[in-house]
Amino acid sequence: MGSSLVASCFCGAVQFSLAAEPMFIHACHCRDCQVQVGGPFAINGIIEAEHVVQTKGPKPKRFTMPTESGRPHDIYRCPTCATALWSDYGRRKVMLFVRMTMLKDARRFSPDVHIFTKSKLPCDELAMLANGASARAGATNENDATSRGALPRGRAAKNKPKDAPRGHTTVKGATTKKPAGVFSVYYDMKKEWPAASLKRRAACLKTPPSP
Repeated sequence: MGSSLVASCFCGAVQFSLAAEPMFIHACHCRDCQVQVGGPFAINGIIEAEHVVQTKGPKPKRFTMPTESGRPHDIYRCPTCATALWSDYGRRKVMLFVRMTMLKDARRFSPDVHIFTKSKLPCDELAMLANGASARAGATNENDATSRGALPRGRAAKNKPKDAPRGHTTVKGATTKKPAGVFSVYYDMKKEWPAASLKRRAACLKTPPSP
């Protein structure tokens, strides 16, 4: 296990490591993530829960957040400093979204995709490849539900609309090793995820959840 896969909360009370590289990495620019992290976007590494190994500290505290889809979103935080450690979307227990900026070598883990960029903040300028896409495209439209990163009421998360990329960044994703696709809302997983990661995800979701 490389030292780059070691992570800690802000105060250092909770420390953990990843026993494997993430399957895929999102940069999410939706309004929920902006408010929850206090910044322009959140960077989440999707990984099997069994590969997130806590090495020090008290049990993380769970906070359940409201969602447009109605499915639970549990954020686990350090009980001492309240740093967000990871999320469990849908309370599946077998797959987590780890906040990659907490890792010792966070610079290694560039996002593979940028999602919900219709709600990105004006100060959030993505460095785009010269392929006709503008870095300023998709300015916030507060009158558009999808621009806020919100899905229409009652739509399940699995039915998120799948867009074609509006462009690609100049920075390659840590998992795909390719320029990251920039999506107004969401993407087609079969087109974006590496084949090996899709196999890991399928195997993970077949694993019985821990009690």
